[in-house]
This record gives sequence, C-alpha cells and structure tokens, in this order.
Amino acid sequence: MSYTALYRKWRPDNFEDVKGQEHIVTTLKNQVKANRIGHAYLFCGTRGTGKTTIAKIFARTVNCENPDNGNPCGICDSCKSISSGTSMNIMEIDAASNNGVDNIREIKDEVFYPPAEGKYKVYIIDEVHMLSIGAFNALLKTLEEPPSYVIFILATTEVNKIPVTILSRCQRYDFKRITIDTIKERLQELMLRENLDVEEKALRYIAKAADGSMRDALSLLDQCIAFYLGERLTYEKTLTVLGAIDAEVYSEMLRLIINQDVSGAIHLLEAVIMRGSDITQFVTDFSWYFRNLLLVKSSDNMEDVLDMAAESVVRLKEEAAMIDSASIMRYIRIFSELAGQMKYAAQKRVLLEMTLIRLCKPAMDVDTDSLLERIRILEEKIEKGIPAAREPGMRKTENHKEELQKEKPAMKEKSKALSGDIKNIVDNWKRFMAKFEYPARAFINQAKKYASPDDKLVIVGQDLTAHGYLERNKEHIESLLSEMIGKNIEIIIPKFEGNKHIEDSCLQLEQKILMNIETETEFKGGF
Repeated sequence: MSYTALYRKWRPDNFEDVKGQEHIVTTLKNQVKANRIGHAYLFCGTRGTGKTTIAKIFARTVNCENPDNGNPCGICDSCKSISSGTSMNIMEIDAASNNGVDNIREIKDEVFYPPAEGKYKVYIIDEVHMLSIGAFNALLKTLEEPPSYVIFILATTEVNKIPVTILSRCQRYDFKRITIDTIKERLQELMLRENLDVEEKALRYIAKAADGSMRDALSLLDQCIAFYLGERLTYEKTLTVLGAIDAEVYSEMLRLIINQDVSGAIHLLEAVIMRGSDITQFVTDFSWYFRNLLLVKSSDNMEDVLDMAAESVVRLKEEAAMIDSASIMRYIRIFSELAGQMKYAAQKRVLLEMTLIRLCKPAMDVDTDSLLERIRILEEKIEKGIPAAREPGMRKTENHKEELQKEKPAMKEKSKALSGDIKNIVDNWKRFMAKFEYPARAFINQAKKYASPDDKLVIVGQDLTAHGYLERNKEHIESLLSEMIGKNIEIIIPKFEGNKHIEDSCLQLEQKILMNIETETEFKGGF
C-alpha cells in the first residue's frame, strides 16, 4: 500500500479531534443539536487551520442518521458513503480552477434536484475569493434563497476579496492561528500513535516554524522523519533538515554587532551559509529576534508574548541591558528594508554582508539614526574612561598613566580659573548626565558648553534638533543642576546661529569635563 502523508492520514473525522478552533466547533455542534442549521457559511482564516476539515465534518454531521452529541456517528450508511467519497450529497469545488460563470451556473441548475439519499446537499467551495465578478453575481441569488435541503460552505484565505453582498448572506467564522502549544501537543499525540521517537524540543520548533498552521506542522514533521528514518528525531537534526538556525546564533551575531566586530560577524555569517541555511530566512528570523529583544527591553512581563524557553529569555534580558531601545529599533528598520531589497536582489549575500557592516560601523552612515548610534558609542567610551580617539580594544600603558599623573596638577591649575559653581558642575558632570535618558543625554553631552564671564553656564546645541530640546527643557536642566550642587544656577541657551562672540568671550568647558572624567576613572582603577 502506498504511503499516506501525515496530514492526510490524521485529518480529523469528528469535531473532538479538531484542535485550536473550539469557538467554531462548539457553535456548529450546538446548531446541529438544536436543529438550527444555516443555509450559508463562510470559513475564513490562514492556511492549514482546519477550514476544509471542519466543512467536511459538518457536512457528514448534518447528513448523519444518528449524530452523537453533534458529531457524526461514523457507522451509518450516510457517514460511510461520505467517508469513502461515493456520496452524491457532498460536492467539493476548487474555485481556483473553476472560477467562471459557467461553473456557477452548473451549481444553480443542480441545486433544484433534492438529494437522492440523506437530508442535505452540501456545496463546499474552497478558495472562493478566486471566483470572477460574474461568477459571484451568478451565485448571489442562489446563495440568498437556496432550497431548504442545500447548504453552502465557502472557504477562503483572503476574505477581503469577497464582495459585501456575499458576506452579508453568510454566517462568518474566523479561524484563528493555532498556538504553538496546541500544535506541539497534537504532534506528540500523533507520534505516540505512530510509535516514533521525537524529542519534545524538536516538536516545539516545528510547531513554531508552522506559523499557526497544523497542516504545515505535519508536513514539516513528515519531512524530518523521512530524512532520519528509523532514528530518534532530535532538535539539532530538525534544524539540519529544515535549514534553520538556532537562536544562539542570533544571540552571538547580536553581541558581535554590539562590540563592532566586523570580522567576527562576517565569519559567523559564512558558517551559517555553509550549513545550507537560507539567507532570506536568516534575515526574517534575525528581525524577529530583534523584535523579541525590544519587547524584553520595553517590559519585564513579556514571557507569554515571546513564547520562548526560559534560558532564551534570560539571555535576551542580558542582551537587552547591553543596548538601548533606539539602537534596537534602528536594527529592525535596517533589516526590514533589507528584507524588501532581497526579494529582487541577485547578490543576496553581498547585501546582507553590507548590512552587517553598517550595523557594526555606524560611522559609515550619514542618517540621523546612525548619528545617534555613534553618539551612544562615544558616551559608552566616555563612561568607561576611554578617550574617543582610542580604539575600544586598546589599554592605557604605564607610560600613559605617568603622563596622566603629570597632567593632573596642570588640570587642577586650569580648574582654579573657574568659579566655584562652574567648577562644581565640571567636577560632577558625569553624575549630572546620569540623570538623563537617551537621546536627551546625547543632546546635552554633544552640545558646546561655556563658562560666561558672569559665572553662568552657556550651552549651545549641536544642531537645530538639539537646540530645540535645550530651549524646551531649560528650566528642567537648571533645576537638576541646582539640586546637584545645592545652589541656584542659571543657564543661557543662546540663538543657534551667530555665536562667534560666545567663543571669543567665554571659556570652553568640554576639554575640562573630559579630562576630569578620565582622571577620575584612572584613580578609581578604571583601566
């Protein structure tokens, strides 16, 4: 006997075996038990969620001679003839290939003949959205007032393409995507019946890859079992068959990007490609990984939404602390653009490599997002006590420490020229900046700062955006400064243009702030 695919072999033949659509199953069973059967139904939802299966079970039930609690008995002549495909009461029509007016006219002619046996003639029209406008118009009158023994069940994956006149004449049932847990439990149940040894983690990955479709899950499982026939199907073997990538790879790639390790990112991509993984799928899954990271960054209670293993959530939370939300959103935007470009690209790998380099080296971009990313990196360097001109991997030598020791008295001498209030602000600048979140911190840090002759702090924004922020938040910044030093301090935010006189008459503070932070970090053992 020829082999039967799992999704065909284990297609439910009663409502009890249908998983994930309880809201529809319960309604239809109650209609059968109360004899309140409608004349037209519309089943809509994504592929593989049970539309055709439930339509066939419902067709068997309404014709069953002895229905059992809203289910077909399976033993009467009507149930047997429908199951064997010999019944003339059930007509299944594929609208994708029978979408013309003539096909619908044939149905109109047939409906006037009552069933030779059984109670109802049931017309199941699959992919009904493929019918032409003329065919819909031909169906309209019959659908509105069919004979009492006729039931129409229309199934579609694109309900938006169906005319409103058709929708208004049907009872509409929306099929949900089946949850990962429901699919996994169904697969476990079937593997016990098949007497096959499959790792639970492998079944969960297959359930997730099916994207809410039970049929897709069974097809993927069938493929994996066939490849490792007679062996235990593990999670690693499943990834190999499906050309998928473990979440740990995305975690490693993210950390390489955060550390600006171009070489490591390109070598990891090479390893992924050599495993036979699809580049387009890699981009899609990495975007999804960024999405999960953003959710973890945004809230502490996202485990149910993420639907990930506990160890994966812990890893995500650790990575969320390494990066800010603005950078994650930049990564998502870049990968979303990349996904659209790759559909038409001849060199998909080159595009992906360029994107990884862009993420690792934001200095290569000139847009606002990249500029903010560069500011974030500079801030991190300053907070760690690393001068901006030095590469992240470099460390201070003993000679450099000696130079700092020599520079410290000189810096103190320069600081003496500052007034007490301004000097207090310079000495506590790092503590002051910790009160602000990104990007406000970047706007203030990158602004030019001066001490005016009358002991006021002058702040000049780097661009119009920063200048607008400083103007709007002048009082807030003043209150935080005053709170920090214990005295009222006045801030001047001059006009954005024409500030040459400020540079001539005021003392610049940037270098003093940077030297103060470097020296403070040095003597706290920061290097």
